[in-house]
Amino acid sequence: MPNLYAAERQRIEAAIPRGTRIVVLDERGSNLTTQALATRLTSWQLGGDDVALVIGGPDGLEPEFRQAAHERIRLSDLTLPHAMARVLLIEQLYRAWSINANHPYHRE
Repeated sequence: MPNLYAAERQRIEAAIPRGTRIVVLDERGSNLTTQALATRLTSWQLGGDDVALVIGGPDGLEPEFRQAAHERIRLSDLTLPHAMARVLLIEQLYRAWSINANHPYHRE
């Protein structure tokens, strides 16, 4: 598995421009509410840096890459199919954007 991690890391790093803020999705990352994600999204936007949200393969990301990321966040306490993480992340980003835009999509 170490070779698979290294190969995946090389592909990921090749796709991310230098200076980009790297946020990895990790089951051990910070647990955010939707409102907290909206606040984080605003912070990222005001920071002016590009942000790469990185989802690793089914076995996760290389530990060193994960630790070197600027932030680690988690989507859920539930065990989810790997492919579902993308859909869930997109929906949560849209929901966070809707909160920041005062759009009625998100209800509490």
